[in-house]
Amino acid sequence: MAVRYDIYRSALDGFVPYLERLIERTGARRVCDLGGGARPSLPLDAVERLGLDYVVLDISAEELEKTPTGYRTVQADVAGDAPPELEAQDLVFSRMLAEHISEPQRFHTNVRALLRDDGIAFHLFPTLYELPFLVNRLLPVRTSERFLLRLDPARRREGRKPKFPAYYRWCRGPHRRQLERFERLGYAIEEYVGFFGHDYLAKVKPIQRLEDRLATILLRHPAPLFTSYAYAVLRRVP
Repeated sequence: MAVRYDIYRSALDGFVPYLERLIERTGARRVCDLGGGARPSLPLDAVERLGLDYVVLDISAEELEKTPTGYRTVQADVAGDAPPELEAQDLVFSRMLAEHISEPQRFHTNVRALLRDDGIAFHLFPTLYELPFLVNRLLPVRTSERFLLRLDPARRREGRKPKFPAYYRWCRGPHRRQLERFERLGYAIEEYVGFFGHDYLAKVKPIQRLEDRLATILLRHPAPLFTSYAYAVLRRVP
């Protein structure tokens, strides 16, 4: 198990390159993009270049209607009472989905059921207790939506980056209790990366500079409780 830390820009800007390296390293061919809906993570040219059987799975028919032409799609609830009916996958991943799951144990159990033995699950999610996400968790949905739209006008409900209710359950940095949650479900933790900082205040440059400085300090003196994002790379144990 490898636990490490980095700055938030690496989590966001580096997600697709990290995903491609993970696919290449593991030799994955069947890959499932959970919650990809309107915005699949891998572009079609990468899917073709990597020789993937790539499926975009989403609970929302409305979001799947926004999926660009050329992707294979499946409508199903990965956090439902039973795992989606899908052939065994080499790699199942999600980007900014886990925080919207109200029943995280069932979600991660169903993801495990989608994987072949030794298959890999990879998740990027924001973590508590970074302030913007804590505020998002505590405020009523309508209030947090208005606040988010001021920071990021692209996050309109009808667009490709809609605002969904967020629970942040099992969305934490790499402290012991968090790691044990996944181990109890039958995963081995390949890598867990905690990231510090955020750019939600980028329009307020003095405050953003302070946030970036704090992130740099935390990187030198890591504290899992104060991460802002995390990568969880989990291998299904037979």
